[in-house]
Amino acid sequence: MTWQADIDELARRKAMAEAMGGPDAVAFHKGRGKLTVRERIDLLADPGTFSETGVLAGRPTWDGDRLESLTPANSVTGIVNVDGRKVVVHGGDFTIRGGSADGGVADKSGWAVKQAYSLRLPLVRLLDATGGSVRTFETMGRTYLPANDRVIDIELLQMVPCVSAVMGSVAGLPAVQAAMCHFNVMVKGTSQVFVAGPPVVKASQGVEISKEDLGNEDIQVRTSGVIANLAENEADALDQIRRFLSYLPSSVWDMAPRTEPTDDPDRREEALLDIIPQNPRRVYDSRKIIDMVLDRGSFFEIQPEFARSRVTGLARLDGYPVGVMANNPRYLGGSMDKAAGEKTARLLQLCDTFHLPLVYFCDEPGFMVGLEEEKKGIVRAGARIVSLLSLSRMPYLCFLTRQAYGVAGGLHYRGGTAMYRRYSWPSGNWGSMHIEGGVTAAYRREIDAAPDPEARRAEIEARLNALKSPFRTAHAFAVEDIIDPRDSRRLAVDFVRDAQRVLPSLLGDTSKIAYLP
Repeated sequence: MTWQADIDELARRKAMAEAMGGPDAVAFHKGRGKLTVRERIDLLADPGTFSETGVLAGRPTWDGDRLESLTPANSVTGIVNVDGRKVVVHGGDFTIRGGSADGGVADKSGWAVKQAYSLRLPLVRLLDATGGSVRTFETMGRTYLPANDRVIDIELLQMVPCVSAVMGSVAGLPAVQAAMCHFNVMVKGTSQVFVAGPPVVKASQGVEISKEDLGNEDIQVRTSGVIANLAENEADALDQIRRFLSYLPSSVWDMAPRTEPTDDPDRREEALLDIIPQNPRRVYDSRKIIDMVLDRGSFFEIQPEFARSRVTGLARLDGYPVGVMANNPRYLGGSMDKAAGEKTARLLQLCDTFHLPLVYFCDEPGFMVGLEEEKKGIVRAGARIVSLLSLSRMPYLCFLTRQAYGVAGGLHYRGGTAMYRRYSWPSGNWGSMHIEGGVTAAYRREIDAAPDPEARRAEIEARLNALKSPFRTAHAFAVEDIIDPRDSRRLAVDFVRDAQRVLPSLLGDTSKIAYLP
């Protein structure tokens, strides 16, 4: 007597669950250019590593004691390996009731969160769900009072990497989950994110709007910044997730994984000698500096289409993961507007939470000025960045490549006892404000009283500009070292190697700047 009959029955029921919404629903879903949740998990995972939990959860139909059919829960969850490390994954199945809440069975999403929490593993959400549905009321026979019990989700952000991929139209709670993470990505042309969809907008405001106009990539990636990155297709989205996770430790109790370096730590790039134009009004490509100083090809940019005056992302130095940011003089002159402040804050919090050294290529002309930025609250954004940087503990390296003016320029520096290192290129210049604008304010009476006010203004500017040389600052030891830009990589590698002595003492839930969505 064996249990073979039960094993055969188990296989039959698993086959029912793996059929998802059935052939017609799956064909319709794929006809819209989308993968099924199981295909997505296969692309995310190392081959053959998916260990599913709750595969039999669903709504059964019985013929006496025999299971006639099974409508599986509209989500799939379990544990996979990504680059050899375990990751918890939860994905919505749009082929069953559009992934809505009334198509779920128990709380598989909650199970995934608890597993990530208890095992200290990264969490990946593959979101393809419409959120709540009024059909739920009929199923329950009553309405229910909304409640947000998300304490564990927020605590998880302080513990392990959390990633969200928007793989379709996402509304309600799944839309919030799209933002409740350290990194998120959506798919070009097939993904949308919104609090509530077009029917709700029409009912509440009388406005006809398509789901694309309400929450596509133009809205959520380029304008709001709710979603960090845009993928060309679903395979690209899943590849971006794998790449993002490759820079991060599995939890705050672990060191970030080092890859075997293939780039010469002493590489000197001749192009660094003239990449900063002599003419201060000319721009340059800050991403080229990143590529020349850090490990070649290692830069993974985050939010490239939002707040474009600041470039942020992850990269490697001598194989060690680091956070990277640089001003982008091609947009707003590199000034920090409110959006760039938000973008910078996220990177600071990410690096501090997961103990990644931060490298900054500073060319900061100051906070963006003007009525529109004041309306947006640029002052509060600036105060937030000052606070976050002051409290941060991650090792911090700054190269002053050109400008550092005002309070925003002061963000290149961190006081206190946390590891910090700073170098200036010969192109560096700095001050409380730009001489050209400051002269008019500081010397107004002298200029106005002169026979030729314009000539007097030019004379004063020339006199003060003669004091701008970084060598004068170095003579006073107000900047530590002025370097040949070609030595930047060697010094950066030395910094990241020294940081490895500091980082073990920071492991654990020790970040002072808690990561919040």
